[in-house]
Amino acid sequence: MESSLPQRVFSFEFFPPKTTEGVEKLEHTQRQLAQLKPAFFSVTYGAGGTTQDRTLETVIAIQKKGNRAAPHLSCIGATRDSLRQVLALYRRHGIRHLVALRGDLPSGMVGVGEFRYASDLVRFVREETGDHFFIEVAAYPEIHPQARSSQEGVRHFKEKVEAGANSAITQYFYNPDAYFSFCEDCDAAGVNIPIVPGIMPIANFSQLSRFSEACGAEIPRWIRLKMQGYGDDSASIKAFGLDVVTHLCQRLLDGGAPGLHFYTMNNAGLTSVIWERLHLHEEAMGN
Repeated sequence: MESSLPQRVFSFEFFPPKTTEGVEKLEHTQRQLAQLKPAFFSVTYGAGGTTQDRTLETVIAIQKKGNRAAPHLSCIGATRDSLRQVLALYRRHGIRHLVALRGDLPSGMVGVGEFRYASDLVRFVREETGDHFFIEVAAYPEIHPQARSSQEGVRHFKEKVEAGANSAITQYFYNPDAYFSFCEDCDAAGVNIPIVPGIMPIANFSQLSRFSEACGAEIPRWIRLKMQGYGDDSASIKAFGLDVVTHLCQRLLDGGAPGLHFYTMNNAGLTSVIWERLHLHEEAMGN
């Protein structure tokens, strides 16, 4: 297995493009963000393997440029045999880093498959491949939408760690106190892997609202009201969003967060500006 990642890890997430134009845009975005020397790029993966081929293509393209890539691996709706094939495929292509997730049940799919929880997936990957993969898992500082309490959320997270996870990336959030409280609860429960905050730059407030409602991420009332007050003034929304997210990132890093993971939405602009404001070029992997 590869050595552990550096103490402060900075990384970026992409989703597999569906069109030729999308591929070209992502290539441009990757070139821009690669200059920041992130520890790795992660690439999302649809539930039930719905984007498996595009995920692999994107990961291979990233690796060909000399960058480390970490495909998402979702177990919902999957079988042991289908995941065994995916793991073998990733190993053949020299992939050593995974983001293991339960995933959401696709519309129209009835059964969850042979895996009920992400901890089952992590355990399966370890059983099949030993320490070949560095495994990231998800964490939910504001409590998973399906968890009945914060204690239950921490318990499920601990199960993923005990199954063999190396590190975690959180759902995005805008309340740093929620993150620090979650980390304290995890520490009290004996969980000691790095928990890297997931960061969502704010480009389009209506889009962010839809995402947040779907995934259970909270937009603090003061941010929501301020954004709504700008109406269609996209320049003011962008400027305010940059200030909010930069301040959030600085507070997290000052408080001891082991890095940041940016949900880029395949765009380099806002992430690059936040990166420069935080002076992260001095800490990026490889410098």
